Amino acid sequence: MSQEAEEMSVVDHLTELRKRIIYVLIVFVAGLIAGLFVAKPIYLYLIHADQAQGFVLHAFSFWDGIGMYMKIAMAVSLAVSVPFIVYQLWAFISPGLRPVERSAALRYVPYVFILFILGIAFAYYIVFPMALSFTITITRSMGLEETYGIAQYFSFLFSLVIPLALLFELPLVVMFLTKLRILNPLRLRKMRRYAYFALVFIAVVITPPDFISDFLVTIPLLILYEFSVFLSAFVYRKQLAMDNELEARYVRKEESR
Repeated sequence: MSQEAEEMSVVDHLTELRKRIIYVLIVFVAGLIAGLFVAKPIYLYLIHADQAQGFVLHAFSFWDGIGMYMKIAMAVSLAVSVPFIVYQLWAFISPGLRPVERSAALRYVPYVFILFILGIAFAYYIVFPMALSFTITITRSMGLEETYGIAQYFSFLFSLVIPLALLFELPLVVMFLTKLRILNPLRLRKMRRYAYFALVFIAVVITPPDFISDFLVTIPLLILYEFSVFLSAFVYRKQLAMDNELEARYVRKEESR
């Protein structure tokens, strides 16, 4: 391939990447606008849920109310955009994949949204109440008067829910990389200690600065990793069976000659 052709190929790839990024930004902005329309009912649900009962939330600045609507709208937009982002990523790299790899990748796209919603539900209904209860117990045991700002409450909520929802995509990522033969269960088991360290570090970084929040996020992440290893082993066994079948066909074909 000539240098001019290589340069054209790079330009084509950059043009395609820019087009995909523009598509993602359009969908994200559209989701943000739609999120503003549903922000109020979501806000009312969140502040009337069991987790928020007993709190009198205060606004400490003129921007707190607007800020809450924007955070909720961004969360809605993210939920809508994540599957679309994954699809655009697949569309960008699919020309370099084999047909079987393209088919495998496309089948995973719908599950991105499902896992994201499951992550939100798990974080909001299980992790968040436990972390909130722990922090409140410590505050009251110190004899401190509770005055909670709405911005602090929702920042605490989203700092737990959104990162954990995104990390729920880990099994899907591992399955996809196993399908592409980049990962396998043997490799995942071998790097388990390093993966555990990385997941603990992530849990500490994304959670509020208290031990119980770190613990409540770390345990699900470790379980997700082990579940990912299990799924990788499932995919890997199917690959080995297909490889053995192809090898047996080849041997039979050679023997028949």
